[in-house]
Amino acid sequence: MAAAYFFSRFTTFLFVFSLSLLCGFSLAGDPSVSYVFEVSYITASPLGVPQKVIAVNGKFPGPVINATTNYNVDVNVFNRLDEPLLLTWNGIEIQGDSWQDGVLGTNCPIPPNWNFTYSFQVKDQIGSFFYFPSLNLQRASGGFGPIIINNRDLIPLPFNKPDGEISFMIGDWYTQNHTALRGVLDSGSELGMPDGVLINGKGPYKYHNSVPDGIQYETINVDPGKTYRIRVHNVGTSTSLNFRIQNHKLLLVETEGHYNSQTNFTDFDIHVGQSYSFLVTMDQNASSDYYIVASARFVNETAWQRVTGVGILHYSNSKGQASGPLPVPATDVSQPWSVMNQQRAIKQNTSASGARPNPQGSYHYGQINITSTYILRSMPPTKINGSFRATLNWVSFLNPSTPMRLADKHKVKGVYKLDFPNTPADNRPPRLDSSIINATYKGFIQIIFQNSDTKVQSFHIDGYSFYVVAMDFGNWTEDRRGSYNKWDAISRSTVEVYPGAWTAVLLSLDNVGVWNIRVENLDRWYLGQETYMRIINPEENGSTEMDQPGNALYCGALKSLQKDQLHSSATSLLNGKLNLISSLVMVLLALVPVFC
Repeated sequence: MAAAYFFSRFTTFLFVFSLSLLCGFSLAGDPSVSYVFEVSYITASPLGVPQKVIAVNGKFPGPVINATTNYNVDVNVFNRLDEPLLLTWNGIEIQGDSWQDGVLGTNCPIPPNWNFTYSFQVKDQIGSFFYFPSLNLQRASGGFGPIIINNRDLIPLPFNKPDGEISFMIGDWYTQNHTALRGVLDSGSELGMPDGVLINGKGPYKYHNSVPDGIQYETINVDPGKTYRIRVHNVGTSTSLNFRIQNHKLLLVETEGHYNSQTNFTDFDIHVGQSYSFLVTMDQNASSDYYIVASARFVNETAWQRVTGVGILHYSNSKGQASGPLPVPATDVSQPWSVMNQQRAIKQNTSASGARPNPQGSYHYGQINITSTYILRSMPPTKINGSFRATLNWVSFLNPSTPMRLADKHKVKGVYKLDFPNTPADNRPPRLDSSIINATYKGFIQIIFQNSDTKVQSFHIDGYSFYVVAMDFGNWTEDRRGSYNKWDAISRSTVEVYPGAWTAVLLSLDNVGVWNIRVENLDRWYLGQETYMRIINPEENGSTEMDQPGNALYCGALKSLQKDQLHSSATSLLNGKLNLISSLVMVLLALVPVFC
């Protein structure tokens, strides 16, 4: 009763306080948006088999984070799982604030039944991104959701404002949860073919007799003649997917926060961890609905047909259900050159303004001298100390018990080594190590991702976007610099590297902190295929890096500094009502014109 009374008085106070704040005061600095995320297990049956999935605020996938360029974002995360949790923000650069990055090398995990508030600014960014749990293969069970960063009003879109927006979270899916999948990898086995491909957390439409009855599928309702911005994210475990909408063109307009030259495609390959925006005009007749398809690529596609994700595009005046065979991709994976050329066609839109009021093309990256080169080679998993591990340059990363930037701040020695090899170390045996790159502040480096593994891999760098200047089959050599795109290469944070091929990127090291470089394929990441860059401004005066946040969690060698969090019955009730409070705040925002 006392807890209920407290909650009632608290919401009354919140109503009065919020209206007075919103009506009577203006906040200094950039605007803010706040979210409360309760991360918990729920039971769902996306492929017809009941299983435990990770939901955010009871939703799978989780709710959207919606902000505008330069907004401050607060996300108060309550961990209701039975294991530690971190959320990371794929593609959000978090300038000078790797403390908020949400990966194990920079943050202590949130223990079960604890909470932690991430606070960061989406500075000078626009576009389509997503969040997900970064620990121990948890993303394979869910916990992901979209992030949208809108243009400020003074920055025009390089296309007509669409009539609506639609987000797609696509990804391969196993009916075993992440703990069971960890056991498979720990045993030295590959995960094998997934059980399906989900579209927005739902299984396939029954397009074929092989699809079981009773599976819930995604239906997207649209109006004829309208144009929609469709944001697509591959949040899966390890499978590249081809995305297409039957009989509709996909006009590619944005790649992970950067506007690209606008090109029409009938279908598009989206690799693990990647995000894109397309404009799709509903210009077909309404004789029937249309298929939305996400199918596996770079595999035996005949054998993998049963794992295809299928949704339905429904015109408001549709006269019938979708039927017949699914549309097929225009490119054939048996012709790897044609597949690679689709990705090579993504170019920067040099005439478009980005998040800032200056054209992106004004930054002539191709005229800057390269200061360092790092060749990062991935190999198939190998045994190290009796366990199967994945490597970069024969180093399988071992996460230290004390996050590295925290260790620096508190002068804890011996946590990591600044000796990561800048070329494949073929003269040394593979090893487990907490070895990271000692990068030079304001350097302009090239990184060559060389894939000597057997599967397509996606590589991601936290805290940065990089210019994708070249990709090709074979082994990279120094003379390949002559083939680089030095004018309008797309800038992005996640890039695919085909098996037996390489991808070259250029990167300006202007964001201080400790930043994760990883493969996005969860199986290889879990087995150690990652490292970090440590970038320190030697003349640091507080202007280039944020200080350690006051709510930082402590672990490892610093765990004695951590204070307990209170979990009384009153706070438990309050935590259970946080979603209601968050909704109330949204209502208050809508009521401002009425009351003010």
